[in-house]
Amino acid sequence: MTLRTISGANITGKTVLVRVDFNVPLDGGTIRDDTRIVAALPTIQALLDANNAVILVSHLGRPKGKVDPKYSLKPVAEHLATLVSVPVEFASDVVGPDAQAKASALQARSILLLENVRYEPGEEKNDPELAKSLAGLAEVYVNDAFGAAHRAHASTVGVATYLPSYAGLLMAAEVEALSKLVESPRDGFVAIIGGAKVSDKIGVLENLTPKVETLIIGGGMANTFLLAAGLQLGTSLVEEDAVEQARAIQEAARSAGATVLLPTDVVVAESIDAAKGDVVPVEDVPSDKAIYDIGPSSIDAFSEVIKGAKTIFWNGPMGVFEKEPFAAGTNAVARAVADSGAYSLVGGGDSVAAINAAGLEDKISHISTGGGASLEFVEGRELPGITALMDN
Repeated sequence: MTLRTISGANITGKTVLVRVDFNVPLDGGTIRDDTRIVAALPTIQALLDANNAVILVSHLGRPKGKVDPKYSLKPVAEHLATLVSVPVEFASDVVGPDAQAKASALQARSILLLENVRYEPGEEKNDPELAKSLAGLAEVYVNDAFGAAHRAHASTVGVATYLPSYAGLLMAAEVEALSKLVESPRDGFVAIIGGAKVSDKIGVLENLTPKVETLIIGGGMANTFLLAAGLQLGTSLVEEDAVEQARAIQEAARSAGATVLLPTDVVVAESIDAAKGDVVPVEDVPSDKAIYDIGPSSIDAFSEVIKGAKTIFWNGPMGVFEKEPFAAGTNAVARAVADSGAYSLVGGGDSVAAINAAGLEDKISHISTGGGASLEFVEGRELPGITALMDN
């Protein structure tokens, strides 16, 4: 996939509208994790260095087309000002009088962050009038919000109709990394897929199965595969409606010569709030307990396969990662992926959190900023935000 990027463009002395993904977790007015802001800095700095004025547009949360102060981007503007060495203005609206006045007055090598674009009811409808109004603030459009590329919104798709459009550095890096993954040769390709539900990731599983050598499945979704094998799983989360899909994935893997690796032992407890869990074989889950993590034998088996991998894709935790008694499986996989020496791509909030918490981010080839977008890319689906750049 070839994108027009700002690296190959001569964008100088312009007012540039940049779609970024500043959908960061807030605790009141305090940003708990600025990873997405930091990830956008190379594109912002490159445009500033080329003597451009930069207008940033982003969403935050789900205000559903209405102004809601708890979703304001003002704290993000204040934090951004501590990360850059140029002035950062904030507009109290998106395309209203304040945004228009500040955009018109914006000087080269300065930044303006617009208020939450999802305050506008036309954003998620890809309203042409909103897209045209956004485009009217600038001369060039750059999309660097890979995390929103799977959304056909006014700020990700519509605005590209009205302005010369390019991919930012983060967008280009995401597409390059994921393309390498999807096109990876089968030998040595290990995919680790976790999380709660098979139904959430069926497209990923179907698209990866013919490409991988080994498919490791953990988390709650592994329970559905175990149920498909006829096991009794106590009070564990299972998707009875997805049992046939699980069987189809395993049959497709067998036909393709791939291996599906499931847990052989698990950590069980009476509730998610238990102070500790018990390790049991998957065949011996008590009727009054549920599975919350993979067990030590499963960790060893998964880690051994990961150690021999050449390419790794990891999305989704191995257990209820946010609860300390059930975090061992996810933490162990994080260490195994980091120590593998393979080309590794990690996506998904809990997987990335495990890598970051262990201080292993420097040992991962690429950490994706786009949860849903990266999954849809791996599924082989068209991402509207990327298509809009290519069509332009």
